[in-house]
Amino acid sequence: MPIKKRIVVLTGAGISAESGLRTFREMGGLWEEYDVMEVASPQAWERNPELVTRFYNERRKQLLYCHPNEGHLILHELEKYFDVEIITQNVDDLHERAGSSKILHLHGELKKARSTADSSLVYKLDHWELTAESKCEKGSRLRPHIVWFGEEVPAISKAAEIVSKADILIIVGTSMNVYPAAGLIDYTPSNCPIYIIDPNEVNMSSYGNRTFIKEKASIGMKKLFKLLVPEH
Repeated sequence: MPIKKRIVVLTGAGISAESGLRTFREMGGLWEEYDVMEVASPQAWERNPELVTRFYNERRKQLLYCHPNEGHLILHELEKYFDVEIITQNVDDLHERAGSSKILHLHGELKKARSTADSSLVYKLDHWELTAESKCEKGSRLRPHIVWFGEEVPAISKAAEIVSKADILIIVGTSMNVYPAAGLIDYTPSNCPIYIIDPNEVNMSSYGNRTFIKEKASIGMKKLFKLLVPEH
């Protein structure tokens, strides 16, 4: 049996937007009247943990009513033909619910919480609401398991290693402007074809062997699937 080619996929907010998850960009960087830095930074947590908790409770509640779209489902379908590994900037679980088996979350996971006293204590949530009474086994308050603005991205080294072994790189729904995630493309092998799916202009003029599919994720992934699996 031949060894499957390795596809590495970098996904961003654009793929989840089609499932009804609004992005900060769509909200003008605001949530209600609050700037994103007031709900998604360590300083915000120190200043007003109740506000931050409410923001992520609402994101979790919204996620209950969202479902994977065709973009997510086609990525899962590609596993029949390729060794597919997804590196996502998204904190939702739509890739998991679509059936994809190898997913690395760069910026954390909305459906998890972790101890404020011991960051190694991470808990899966089976409900949408965290409160001040939500505590870890050591008695400390739980915070969202999210990488906030200004925090290190613990998974970035692992992500770079994954990208460095790609036979094919697919970029879906991200402008690749936010670092350190944007720097991952620099680890792509020199002979690796790069496919970029986004309805907006994505500046990657310095990278060779690239193909742009200027569509939203669901339509773009359909077109790419036909290119990668021509018998279908």
